[in-house]
Amino acid sequence: MKTQTKSVDIDRSAGDFAYPEVHVRDAGAGLSEKTVHYISDVKEDPDWVREFRLRGLKTFLEKPLPTHWASKDLETINFDKIRYYLAPGTGAKRSWDEVPEDIKRTFERLGIPEQERKFLAGVEAQFDSEAVYSNIKKAVGEQGVIFVGSTEGLKNHPEIFRKWFGKVIPIGDNKFSALNSAVFSGGSFIYVPPGVKVKHPLQAYFRINAENFGQFERTLIIADEGSEVTYMEGCTAPKFNTTTLHSAVVELIALKGAKIQYITVQNWSANVFNLVTKRGLAHENAEVKWIDCNIGSRLTMKYPSVVLKGRKSRGEVLSIALANNGQHQDTGAKMIHAADETTSNIISKSISVGRRAPH
Repeated sequence: MKTQTKSVDIDRSAGDFAYPEVHVRDAGAGLSEKTVHYISDVKEDPDWVREFRLRGLKTFLEKPLPTHWASKDLETINFDKIRYYLAPGTGAKRSWDEVPEDIKRTFERLGIPEQERKFLAGVEAQFDSEAVYSNIKKAVGEQGVIFVGSTEGLKNHPEIFRKWFGKVIPIGDNKFSALNSAVFSGGSFIYVPPGVKVKHPLQAYFRINAENFGQFERTLIIADEGSEVTYMEGCTAPKFNTTTLHSAVVELIALKGAKIQYITVQNWSANVFNLVTKRGLAHENAEVKWIDCNIGSRLTMKYPSVVLKGRKSRGEVLSIALANNGQHQDTGAKMIHAADETTSNIISKSISVGRRAPH
């Protein structure tokens, strides 16, 4: 009796293109206090953020690499060759027409403006280290919803930003959260006022264009009491022969009765090390839901988690990972039940095809 097997065929080539680099800001290769000060100076950080970065650098240098079954892959990363900050220096635009032509061409090729017109309540587009486009539908903005890049959130909404920043994921949570704390740039800042239910998703798209580069976005979402929001992120990078590093931190705070749904589709190229820390904090009767799809990268280490802090809070994770030739997917989820009558559900599925990564 003959049996037939169907191959898993996913188009991973959609993001495999790059345009010549045009950067006004470049911290150079290597990680040191000089790198951190360069980023702080360019971004005009307040003193407390500069101090936060320096603590992150110290912690990163002190902590050893994780030791587990994929640790030999991590040992191949040369942190001295990575470039930690690259930016075009144009700032985030509110209109696609104002975005520099080569950058706009990248996002048009990926279909982002079209998605925004069709069904999104707001879009942020990040190119290497900084947001180049950030916009929210007028009706959503009139409800008091804030959706901007993290840099803009820190500058224009410091009373909200500082209250929650680094509180769900501390600097020393792990080696790569410490690295992000030192050199973070970009990412989304969202605040949804009490009782506001955002009907359509907010989306961010993270694009790496440069070689030997590390992207370190920092996303902070606060859903105030009784509010609801869905956030979607996508990410791609061209395939290079050299190492690309992506090490993000995402903090979600759902206050009493609030709901946050966070959806990720990660399709990085096969030379990207995707080392991400994502955690939500659910207060009384609140709900945090992660939907996490990983089909790209050489190595992904990602365990979205929820701290169920309030009575009757709920957490849910749906994690799907596909590992093809030369890939490692170290993925799953974590739930911390820290209050009474809390509930959680984890569905974690993985598919392995092709061959294991060579050492």
